Amino acid sequence: MEFRGVMGGLYRITEWIMRLTVINLLWIVCSIPVFFFGFMGLVSQTTDAFLSILPIVAILSPFTLFPATAAMFTVARKWVTGEEDVPLLKTFFRGYKENYVQSMVGGIIFIIVIAIIVVNYFFYTKQGGSLKMLSVLFIAFSVVIAIAMFNFFSIMVHLHMKVLQIVKNSILITIGSPINSIVTILCNGVIVYICLTKMNFFLVVFFMGSVVATFSFWQFNRSFTKLQMKQQELEEKAQMNQEQNEDDNDKDITESEPSLSESHESDTHTSSNDENNKV
Repeated sequence: MEFRGVMGGLYRITEWIMRLTVINLLWIVCSIPVFFFGFMGLVSQTTDAFLSILPIVAILSPFTLFPATAAMFTVARKWVTGEEDVPLLKTFFRGYKENYVQSMVGGIIFIIVIAIIVVNYFFYTKQGGSLKMLSVLFIAFSVVIAIAMFNFFSIMVHLHMKVLQIVKNSILITIGSPINSIVTILCNGVIVYICLTKMNFFLVVFFMGSVVATFSFWQFNRSFTKLQMKQQELEEKAQMNQEQNEDDNDKDITESEPSLSESHESDTHTSSNDENNKV
């Protein structure tokens, strides 16, 4: 039975609330160790206690949080590309299984890069003079890596590539589409801020991850579609130029054939005159 009007709109809203909630809960359940230690760090009373928990979270993330996030992006991809009525549990756990190894390896790479950025940032903040200004550069690097992680999951569930290719392309897309990258990080930052500061983590439990994943893949899909259209236009233009060059070459050959014929006739006429002279 299909509802229309106000009832139809309310039905659609409640249906999307259910979808986002189910996927977000699955994401948290599959990442329980990370969320447990992360919550302990947030409620800790001292900064030292929070910093001591961060290495544990970093070690656990590639094995739990990254695969669960890849599974969540798998479902988000289905929604964005028009498959809204996919089975949630089946699609989520299929994405979890299929992308586990790539997401784990990619997670290890990103965690190592983030660790290097953090170490260098604190190192240069303790320096004096112009060296201290380099800490700003590492803040910029951290923003690029944060955006690249969203693109990493989007590319992983959308295209078939090796892990290193996914990581490289995620960074290239981040740098090559600065406007989309800025929109992605700002909007996701607002979503995370609202979820962390409002309603006592209610939004974190039921909506934060799924909303971020859906918006991030939607933004990536827009950028990727534009790049495909530009590439297709360039290929069509190159093909047209090639066909035009081939036509010009054929035309030049056609024009040169009469001159060859005329030259042959001239040679024949000259030879006949020579024979007549001999006679």
